[in-house]
Amino acid sequence: DDQIERERVSQHLSGGCCALAAVYLLGKFYVANAGDSRAIIIRNGEIIPMSREFTPETERQRLQFLAFLRPELLGKEFTHLEFPRRIQPKELGKKMLYRDQNMNGWAYKKIEEDDLKFPLIYGEGKKARVMATIGVTRGLGDHDLKVFSSNIHIKPFLSCFPEVRVYDLTQYEHCPDDVLVLGTDGLWDVTNDKEVASVVMEVLTSYEPNDPCRYTMVAQELVVRSRGVLKERGWRLANDKLGSGDDISVFVIPLGGPGNYT
Repeated sequence: DDQIERERVSQHLSGGCCALAAVYLLGKFYVANAGDSRAIIIRNGEIIPMSREFTPETERQRLQFLAFLRPELLGKEFTHLEFPRRIQPKELGKKMLYRDQNMNGWAYKKIEEDDLKFPLIYGEGKKARVMATIGVTRGLGDHDLKVFSSNIHIKPFLSCFPEVRVYDLTQYEHCPDDVLVLGTDGLWDVTNDKEVASVVMEVLTSYEPNDPCRYTMVAQELVVRSRGVLKERGWRLANDKLGSGDDISVFVIPLGGPGNYT
């Protein structure tokens, strides 16, 4: 993240990205995630999550707590409090549900002038945004990112520190069909864990266990199925729902060892 910041000046580069990495070391997989990519292990048909997405919803309390400690980051345009919906000026003095950085549940408060400001976190699910700007809360770069038509920087709310999970391969006997799947959000936006596991099993069983290309074919099939087919109404999946409009990158890594490829 520091290197990206230096190159921003020296090479006039801007922008940012999420990051998902897997490192194999001394019999263990270390999976580090910063952003909304995802990693899962499929072992004997069982799904084992190896990451979680970092979004405005999953990191609500961290973001609110930072805004509470440093209200100057909000530029007098936003409030760190969360409400079920936008508040109208005519509702001043009335009571409404809210929650702050210390609350999991909701309580009532009397609406004040400051509560009319735009909420720090607004929207639900994939539409949730920090300061109505960005939908992920961890990643690399984005040092220049600002709220539209303002001088309010988003970077203080974005963390470059990943969450790391460890999987000990020595604790289990792995067969050639046990894999680690790494995918960007373009995959997971339209394909859930169970559907990914189903594709993995379907494709792997159509190849010999010692065929090294079988894992590449799984990755390719996951990309194709998540993108869908281009029709008059855009990219469509087999069930006619919208296909992924985001970038889709997938790695499928066997856990059963290199095997005896002949």
